[in-house]
Amino acid sequence: MAEIFLPTLHTFAMNNIFTGSCGLFRFRAVPNVVMATPKEVDFEQSSIHVEYWHGLYCYEKSQMEGEETFPMSEEGRERMLLWLESKI
Repeated sequence: MAEIFLPTLHTFAMNNIFTGSCGLFRFRAVPNVVMATPKEVDFEQSSIHVEYWHGLYCYEKSQMEGEETFPMSEEGRERMLLWLESKI
């Protein structure tokens, strides 16, 4: 099975949306960043919302098949990866 790449938590903490694929499996991960101070992310309150679909088309032109929200932590990132792999 091909591997799914997920960026580091730092990428999500900087409020970056990430889209990825594995064959015709596609997904989009959107962070919900909560700031503890103007320069510090509150990781306990932050999360990452992920949606997935299968097909040739981009997010805007596709129908989502499922979604889930994960905590913004290393454990949450690992759970997100396992969840995504189970949907391929």
